[in-house]
Amino acid sequence: MKLSTISKPIIKEVDYNSDSLIELKNSLTSGNESKYLFDYPTVYIVNNQNKNKFNVYVGETTDIVRRTAQHLSVDVRKGNRKDWREFEESLSSKMFVIGHNHFNKSLTLDIENRLMLYLASVDNVLNVQNRRGNPQNSYYTSEELDQIFSKIWRELNRKNEYLFPAESFIRNSAIFKASPFHKLTKEQIQAKDKIILNIASAVSKGETGTLILVEGEAGAGKTVLMSSLVDDLLNSDDTKMIRDHNLINILVNHDDQLSVYQEIEKKLAWQSGSSINVSLKPTQFLNSLKKHNLDAGIVIVDEGHLLLTSKNQAYQGGNHLKDLLSKSKVVVLVYDKKQIMSKSQVWTDNELSNLRLDASLKGNLIKLNNQMRIKSSPDTFEWIRNIIDKCVITDLKYDQDYDIKIFDTPLELQQAIREKNRNQRFGISRLVATYDWEYSSQSKPNDCQYWEVKIGDWSCPWNRELPKNRKDSKVSWIEQSQTINEVGSTFTVQGFDLNYVGVIIGPSVKYRDGKIIFDPSQSKNKNAVQNRKLENGEMKNFAEELLQNELNVLLTRGVNGLYIYAVDEELQKALKHAIE
Repeated sequence: MKLSTISKPIIKEVDYNSDSLIELKNSLTSGNESKYLFDYPTVYIVNNQNKNKFNVYVGETTDIVRRTAQHLSVDVRKGNRKDWREFEESLSSKMFVIGHNHFNKSLTLDIENRLMLYLASVDNVLNVQNRRGNPQNSYYTSEELDQIFSKIWRELNRKNEYLFPAESFIRNSAIFKASPFHKLTKEQIQAKDKIILNIASAVSKGETGTLILVEGEAGAGKTVLMSSLVDDLLNSDDTKMIRDHNLINILVNHDDQLSVYQEIEKKLAWQSGSSINVSLKPTQFLNSLKKHNLDAGIVIVDEGHLLLTSKNQAYQGGNHLKDLLSKSKVVVLVYDKKQIMSKSQVWTDNELSNLRLDASLKGNLIKLNNQMRIKSSPDTFEWIRNIIDKCVITDLKYDQDYDIKIFDTPLELQQAIREKNRNQRFGISRLVATYDWEYSSQSKPNDCQYWEVKIGDWSCPWNRELPKNRKDSKVSWIEQSQTINEVGSTFTVQGFDLNYVGVIIGPSVKYRDGKIIFDPSQSKNKNAVQNRKLENGEMKNFAEELLQNELNVLLTRGVNGLYIYAVDEELQKALKHAIE
């Protein structure tokens, strides 16, 4: 059914009190409006505001009058429902009632879930009170969900642009992309159900140090799965037995990804059951356990490949995963060895292989095989993976669904990415580069204002160099408006996706004799190219493996397109020849 053939939703805004719905019903002159709002299933949004900052509750019901009366008379008296008391007492409380002639129970549940997904991603929303989504499978009108929801959101946007900003702003936010309210794929649902079942089994048997290993390459949907898993463990009735006697925490050793989880934690009021926050970095979490004399319960680790495996200046414990397993009942570890970025994250012995084998034998090894980020043909995806995994450049067939271009200069690449970023309907676009130019977060260069990526006469500041706007203080690097004038690195884009990614492949990546090779002498990433001292005193170098991983992270960010400029002339020539 075309969008134009689906009727507009009926949306009415009323004061949130016991009389407003009766007054609304008496005021309606259209019989259909009354029928679709008071006789059909409806969706409703209760909200209050202070200086355009909102607390919201999203619900669905088959009887809006009865349901509202229940909230006002019963829910306000419940000891654990401070939110309903605040809505009742606030002078600014309003309610949007949403009806449609195609609404049925399943469709309203999906609309409710989509509204929670969107509203939890709005900067001006402080808290989403209803924290339990209930996404539906296929049903009679499921194919109409996207069209009807878009009509609803546009109408809501016309009524209040602060609470309901344009869809493009919502869908570009990192919180939206990591939200637990996304409808999971069949593979993700099966993985989550198995993880919860295995956690429950380990807890019921009184086991400690159980490892559940989740493996998946870039774009496999790992972060959405972990966000949904944490939300279920904290809120679902089915997991009450697990959380009753266990702290639930999610850890990530990546600053920008951590900030996303922390914003979700605040908006959804995640509670770990102790004075320790739900979302933390591993070192911070382990130090908090020691400070509060606590053992961990269930620990979920996103981007687990970034855990430290050796001591460094900030962490003297030795090995993050070993220390977490020694303190926890269950550790759910998301892992992709192709995204290890630093020598201090490399496993130098067979211990991880042994842990993996043990997890496999116990049914605790879960693999995500679907690639959900790059919206290309299989041939195009294979072309990208061949560059990364096999270090070869093959001929590329034209792909009408995915845009790959090789640019003659970094300026042309930058201009193309800026042009793509002007239309953010399909997402944000950014410029990134291999870590082949000097950068320090602790000091400034002597010869210019910023640390820059410089190629000939062209230059551009590295990530985190330009001052950010006050409104961008809590969002990831990718979402900050000034970063269109910077160059990102693995430290700012790992774990995120972009509409178009413009990759500057620096001089550490070359093309010789028909193969891509890596030149550690050209990299400025000391943590990748310097030797690591092993426990037996031996010095070992992991530079080529880590530089290959760096290329992997950068080339797999683009959802709809990949633009490239290579500093090495032979690599640039080979890439251009491949797509002609």
